[in-house]
Amino acid sequence: MGIVDKAKNTAEKLAGQAKEAVGDATNNDDLKAEGKKDQAKGSIKNAGEDVKDAFKK
Repeated sequence: MGIVDKAKNTAEKLAGQAKEAVGDATNNDDLKAEGKKDQAKGSIKNAGEDVKDAFKK
């Protein structure tokens, strides 16, 4: 299940990057901040998956 979770987390990061880009292009600071938050969530979740993978070995 680790690969599926990592893919979902990466998708969340990419969606966050898109939101941030749209927010930047439209001068929408709220959307830009939401995009950064989504990217951070995806990164943190991926770090958690890496820790789980390390303990499985």
